[in-house]
Amino acid sequence: MGSKKKSRPGRQPMVVRVKKAHINQDSGGGSYVLQLAGAGLCDFFYYFWKGFKWILLTGLILTASVALYFFLRYGDTYRQYEKEADQLVADSKAEDFRMDEITYIYAEDGGEIAELSSGNGRSSYLEYDEIPKAAVDAFVAVEDRSFWRNIGIDVKGIVRVIVDYVSGNSDNLAGASTITQQLSRTIYLTRERSFERKIKEMMIAIRLTRKYSKEEIAEYYINTACFSNGIYGLEAAAKAFFDKSASRLSLAQTAYLCAIPNRPEYFNPYKHPERALDRKDKILSDMYETGYLEKAEYEQALREKIQIKKSAGEFYNYETTYAVYCAVEYLMKLHGFEFRYEFSSEDDYKEYLESYDAAYNLEKKNLYAKGYRITTSLKTDVQEAVQQMLDNNLAFATSTDPQTNIYELQGAVTVIDNTTGKVTAVVGGRSQENLVDVYSLNRAYQSHRQPGSAIKPLVVYTPALMMGYTDRTTVYDIDVEAAQQPGADVSGMSGPSMPLRSAVEQSKNGVAYSVFNDLTPVYGLSFLTAMKFDKIVPSDYTLSASLGGLTYGTTTVQMASGYSTLVNQGEYRDPSCLTSVIDAYGKELYEEEEAETVYTPQASSQMLDILKGVLTVGTAKNIDWAGESELAAAGKTGTTNASKDGWFCGVTPYYSVAVWIGYDTPKTLESLYGGSYPAAVWKDTMRYLTEGLPEIDFN
Repeated sequence: MGSKKKSRPGRQPMVVRVKKAHINQDSGGGSYVLQLAGAGLCDFFYYFWKGFKWILLTGLILTASVALYFFLRYGDTYRQYEKEADQLVADSKAEDFRMDEITYIYAEDGGEIAELSSGNGRSSYLEYDEIPKAAVDAFVAVEDRSFWRNIGIDVKGIVRVIVDYVSGNSDNLAGASTITQQLSRTIYLTRERSFERKIKEMMIAIRLTRKYSKEEIAEYYINTACFSNGIYGLEAAAKAFFDKSASRLSLAQTAYLCAIPNRPEYFNPYKHPERALDRKDKILSDMYETGYLEKAEYEQALREKIQIKKSAGEFYNYETTYAVYCAVEYLMKLHGFEFRYEFSSEDDYKEYLESYDAAYNLEKKNLYAKGYRITTSLKTDVQEAVQQMLDNNLAFATSTDPQTNIYELQGAVTVIDNTTGKVTAVVGGRSQENLVDVYSLNRAYQSHRQPGSAIKPLVVYTPALMMGYTDRTTVYDIDVEAAQQPGADVSGMSGPSMPLRSAVEQSKNGVAYSVFNDLTPVYGLSFLTAMKFDKIVPSDYTLSASLGGLTYGTTTVQMASGYSTLVNQGEYRDPSCLTSVIDAYGKELYEEEEAETVYTPQASSQMLDILKGVLTVGTAKNIDWAGESELAAAGKTGTTNASKDGWFCGVTPYYSVAVWIGYDTPKTLESLYGGSYPAAVWKDTMRYLTEGLPEIDFN
């Protein structure tokens, strides 16, 4: 064939194979086709590898670059996390996983208000061989199928979550938490959703797995899992919800209980007993799928009906629930939770609430289990007296809810000592003998209601006085309905004129609306967020807020605190009832917060002077405070549309008291307005509080 022509570099394999195929084509058509196909396939892989190796090399370079970047930027942080995890687990001991220390809460005089226990105690702690096998199998099947063989983290699960996130099948990186990770988070970390916390969680989980056996980790997890309502551990949950020991639970009951720790509040059997049923069935299905159950026992468990034992009530008084709330929030602050009072959107607010609830539940667990000694500013005698004031003034309303037998017409009262800024008494509803369920809702801090005109001094008039208004400034009572029409020029509207003082005394809505328009909602509501009103959301930033038109509303604790701020020359102090928090080792943890300036002293004093007229010539004159006392007093009534909520918030130099009256499910009570029942409760309460004290004026 003569000398071969040199082919171009990179094409030689193709030329050679084609020539060979050409030479041998006479050996048979089928053979020729196979040879040609083989040559083409070889060429395909040749070029594929030639291109792929550059892609692979580029990927390796990029990976190395990213790794180097993270190492240089976060290397020190990672090593710090690693060091902390090493030390944490090295110092850990079995006692860390026992939830059995009792916390005591005391009144101001040292009298015990309550004992808090996790419901666990030494007698309720289950050693591994005492835990029903079905419970261990249930948690493994639904929470962590790789538990018995993983290193504390589930690498495949983590990869799966990341792939789902990148591919768009999931919108977050949550999930893939092993049982050991959950134990790490419960005992040593918070439930905040952050990349840093996840890294710490995994580091601790890996080290716990090295130190403890899988049986020990399962034991610790099941004894520290939260089953809602301050109940920790399977044994305590079995006794609380089924009135029996865990060893006597049926398979269906075990699966039902194992459903709760996933979302304790959502699956709360006392509030929503039906919610855990679907998850109970999923757990049974997972147990059957993983081979922990035979078909017959699986089907039998599915058919079993679940009956929850009725709650006996968590607490028996309102002061305890409020003290717990204050203590839990203080522990949250102590352990780094960042409280927020301004939000960019409703989604932002809901996301914050989720993180708040998670942190709150975690610290509440710690409060019940870690043996704190908590002293409060609450006065037992004042608490009892104020409770009686509320009960007496609402005694005429005897109708009850047919489902709960609790009085339908309710109320709440908060008393703050102006000298200390501390809560002295907090009444969350009417008392009823032999009915402990009455205390399950503390309306004084848990029920946010529309405050009506009682909010005006805080968001409209005191801010206006800071902006140059005076009690003699001429203002106009515009038509609010007309002002609320689309396109209305509120600043150009007019109406009957009067001095600002008269507008406050007579609670003129048109004036408040007009002045608030001048101030702007952003400016006016900034005073509420500065005083930690916790449910001010983006939808509240409208002119209707000047009249108390808020999405969620306010509480008597918040309103009393706001008015106390006026008495204290514009200095805001957190309305807590805590004075001391001592841990199980005797260390004092409580530090008083510094007061913060919200209003100017001049504006605060002017506002109080104006508010005096509400009780003498204004909307609360009928209670005749001046006829019975020479002690200076100031206040403001509040009534919402259709008389669904009635408020009176008032102060003397000694105390600030906020009163709310209404129905839990809002409905009209024609005789309800701020100057009626709320003002009467306020008057009786303030007369009791100030009896025998010097009759002085405000500073």
